[in-house]
This record gives sequence, structure tokens and C-alpha cells, in this order.
Amino acid sequence: MLSRRLLHDVVRALDRQPAVCLLGPRQVGKTTLALEVAAGRPSVYVDLERPADRAKLEEPEPFLAAHADELVVLDEVQAVPGLFGLLRGRIDALRREGRGTGRFLLLGSASVELIRQTPESLAGRITYLELSPLDVTEFGDTDDDLTRLWVRGGFPESTLAADDDASFEWRTSFIRTYLERDVPQLGPRVPAETLHRLWTMLAHGQGATLNASRLASALGLSGRTVGRYLDLMVDLLLVRRLQPWAGNVGKRLVRSPKIYVRDSGLLHALLALRDLDALLGHPVVGASWEGMVVETLVGLARGAQPFFYRTSAGAELDLLLELPGGARWAFEVKRSLAPKPARGFHSACEDVKPERRLLVYPGTDLFPTTGGVEVMGLLDAAQAVQEACGR
Repeated sequence: MLSRRLLHDVVRALDRQPAVCLLGPRQVGKTTLALEVAAGRPSVYVDLERPADRAKLEEPEPFLAAHADELVVLDEVQAVPGLFGLLRGRIDALRREGRGTGRFLLLGSASVELIRQTPESLAGRITYLELSPLDVTEFGDTDDDLTRLWVRGGFPESTLAADDDASFEWRTSFIRTYLERDVPQLGPRVPAETLHRLWTMLAHGQGATLNASRLASALGLSGRTVGRYLDLMVDLLLVRRLQPWAGNVGKRLVRSPKIYVRDSGLLHALLALRDLDALLGHPVVGASWEGMVVETLVGLARGAQPFFYRTSAGAELDLLLELPGGARWAFEVKRSLAPKPARGFHSACEDVKPERRLLVYPGTDLFPTTGGVEVMGLLDAAQAVQEACGR
């Protein structure tokens, strides 16, 4: 079994809070992680998408009272939103009895409804944690491991598939099932074909700034509808909207966000890229690598604020992290084994004045280059971000 980095965070949060909500897209490993947590303490597991388990909660108060001394794991909790008010009452009662921590572990597929409802009912009683697909700190540290993670993405069943064909088939099935079955359950009804076309268009423009009017024109939709569909993809943790940094530097800045398909394997499936050879021959290859690096570093930068920076004159940072405490780290991403920082990166650093300047590339050597830039591989950059964020 793969060791997930978030395991320690979940256990620690349960030791401090009555409830923990673990969010993430389907098939990312939430249930496996929750069962691993549950194995270390008295617990009961309830899958709220199974009719037999949902029947247990038709009369929820007696059921929860019977398991008052156990960790209650509620999987796909957004399926029964009315539970949140009841959980608040149970948590408050247990707190009065001196049993106010480690009571509930909620698992949700990051639905809009789930995120909106729990703060209203469980404010001050819950910690949110996001489980992302596997990253380079969780899946090996060899060149072959990194390549597999890049090509197949980080969903465990895709990463660990017997071969590239099996991985590709799993991802295409995942996309189809998500659009046809899961999205209608998790959010407003959206035509699956339209959402697939939007997702594919975003994949072709991986890492580009958002042009909502162009997308709307291509899809035959209004700009408002495209924005609503994009919001849904972001809420489901399938697409990242990276906002521009807007510091006062006296320059004309790009104001539109950059858009990434968050998992590189899903990106490649949307573009019908079955293996490494197909990826290396496709124009998206550089943007795909950039997206994987950005997603990895943002996911590890707990408590940091991620941005990109670009001016109309060509100064650009692929990623700017404002770390806890206020320090800024600037990143450039290159898919080259002999990388050199671009002139625009140096110009952007002069504007932003970051404490560290890092260039992330596919190699493993660490070395300095011009302008105080540190060149390093993704694993070393990931570990440096982890350490800076106290993880």
C-alpha cells in the first residue's frame, strides 16, 4: 500500500477537532486513507451511496448514539446533506461530556453543496483537508517513477496500472463516468458532451490565460454559462484557476487567471495521448510538464498563496508562492536538461523581489546559475517547499 503524506495530517486533525472533512475528486484514494486512519482506533464505516448503509441513518440519532465512543467515517457525505445539522448537535453533546475530539471523519467529492453547507453547520468544529492525486514525494524518486507519474497522472489506479494501455483506458473511463454520472450528482445538471468539450478545450490551452469569450464562442454558450461550468470544474478539484499576482509594481499586469487541468494523466487522456512517445511529439508537452510542477508545488505549500506574474512587456513568473510569514519564492519551469532562466524571469524577479529564485527542470542535479537562480529537480523543489511550510 502506498503511504499517503496526508495520513499524519488527518490523524493530527482528529486529535484536535471533533470533525475532519477530507475532500478530493473521486478515485483519488480518500476511502483507502480513511480506512487506514480508522484501523488505528475503534471505528465504524458508512458509505452513504450504498442503500443498505443509508438505511442505517434513516433514524440517525440512535445510530450515532450507539457509536458515540467510536470514530464514525461517513463516505460521500454530500449525499445526505441534512446530516450536518445533526452532527453539530452530536458534537456539542460529546464536547459537554469531555469527548469532543476525533468523532467524525467526513469524505466528500468536493461538491459545491458540501462545501457551502458544512461551514454553516459545523463552524469551529471541523478541519478541511484536501487529498490530491499522488505526487513526486509519494511515488518513488527515480527518473522512471517521475516519468510514469507525469504520463499517467497521480490517480492511484492509473499510476499503478499494469501498463500504459491499461492506465489510459482507466483514465478515459474515469472521464466518461465523471461527466455522465458523477457530475449530475454533485452539482447542477450540465450536458456531459458540452462539459467534455470545455474540458478538452482547456486541455489544449493548458497553462494559458483564460479567454472566456473565445471559449463561449466555440461552445455556442454565453460567457456567464462558461464561467459557471468552469466554476464547477474548479470546485470538483479537476481544474485549477491560478490567479495573477497584483502587487503594486507600477507595471501593466496581465489580469486574467491561468487555467490548468490539475492531473497530468487526465490532461493526456483528454488529448488522446496514450504514452510518453505520443506526449513528447505533441505541442502540449511543455505546458504539461509546467502544469505538473505547478500542481505539485501548490499542493505541498500548505498555508501559502499561489499566483503567477506576467506583465505586458514580457516579464513572467510561472509560479509565485507567498509563503507563511510573507516570504516570496519565484519559480520558472523548463522541460530541458540544460535549462537557462529566460530574460522575462529575471525582469519579473526585479519587479517582485522574491527571497528565492528557483528553476525546476526534469533532471536531478542542483546547481546555481545567473542572477541568483537555483536550478533543481522537481523532488528537491518539492522538499524545499515542504520544509518552508513546516511540513
